[in-house]
Amino acid sequence: MIHSTRWATLFVVAASLISLPAFGADDPTAKAQDLVDKGLTFLKAQQKPDGGWQTGEEPPAISAIILKAFVQSPKFDSKTDFVAKGYQKLLSYQLDNGGVYKDLLANYNTAIAVSSLAAADDPALKPALDKAVAYLKGLQFTESSPPGPKGEKVADKSSTWYGGAGYGRHGRPDGSNTQVMLDALKDAGLKESDPSFQAALVFITRMQNRSESNDQKWAGEDGGFTYTPANNGESMAGEYTGPDGKRLLRSYGSMTYAGLKSMLYAGLTKDDPRVKAAWDWITKNWTLEENPGMKLNKPEAARNGLYYYYHTLARALNAYNEPVLTDSKGDKHDWRLELIQKLTSVQKSDGSWEGDKRWMEEKPLLATAYAVLALQEVIADLKEHPAK
Repeated sequence: MIHSTRWATLFVVAASLISLPAFGADDPTAKAQDLVDKGLTFLKAQQKPDGGWQTGEEPPAISAIILKAFVQSPKFDSKTDFVAKGYQKLLSYQLDNGGVYKDLLANYNTAIAVSSLAAADDPALKPALDKAVAYLKGLQFTESSPPGPKGEKVADKSSTWYGGAGYGRHGRPDGSNTQVMLDALKDAGLKESDPSFQAALVFITRMQNRSESNDQKWAGEDGGFTYTPANNGESMAGEYTGPDGKRLLRSYGSMTYAGLKSMLYAGLTKDDPRVKAAWDWITKNWTLEENPGMKLNKPEAARNGLYYYYHTLARALNAYNEPVLTDSKGDKHDWRLELIQKLTSVQKSDGSWEGDKRWMEEKPLLATAYAVLALQEVIADLKEHPAK
């Protein structure tokens, strides 16, 4: 007879093995690359005859983000026939002012185009890239930026718009537009000392629920990030009233990773209290099952922006340079292995991924591009820090 203690030991061992990402004989880097290759095969098959990927009124950023995924693969470059045709289509949207967009979403589209052009690392594309970078920097709200079409302008750093970017030179700035702008400037090679990063740090700090560094009345204490400090603050995860009657904004996952990443781009280190607070929120709210914080506002919102979340998470954690995090229960998580496992479980047989309708993720092109880019961050991190 097997003693009960031995059964208990076997159960614990089995449970611990089940909780770990299982790759069998596969190297995790090879597994991630296989997922990427399948995703790229799907995306290549969806290219339109004109070289782009967007249809109808969809923005050119759809093509830009897909092109970035291709040129970050070792199998393709900007000279590959279908990729070159894609860049030709993308640059057909570049205006005389340097912006790469059509009608709306000037910042989003131009920022994603900048990241895509920078990833191509092609001298022939450099003039278009430089023009787009200059235009993008001009969209940021600072005391030196020109006023928007309705006179939108900030006088100094006391403005909650200061350092942020919005959908263009009109309307209030937000964390999502600001983070894609900073991604683009980082990808284009701007240094952390650049005035754009330092101005953005003012805006990013005001997004954080950390009253010691955030001068906004609604600032809480959990270290996570909201959507925007502009115009009395807003969070996509909603707001609530604290025990003392104070209006508070909920932190949530995608913006907290965006905030962490943006602070690192601006030169803050892991020892900075703002970075520590963001990392603390991340470890307490670690999950790949949902965009954490969102369902506290509406239960059905848990999966809103899930692939955007994966992409932002992967870029942020790669920048943070810490492969393993420890959650609030003391459990350790290799984020790279867990993200590979998660994306393996939801990839479709044709190589695509698909999300919820919110934020266009019901479109397989966008969800697949996000997933591929997230996995490319995983691969880059695994090359630097092989899984143990």
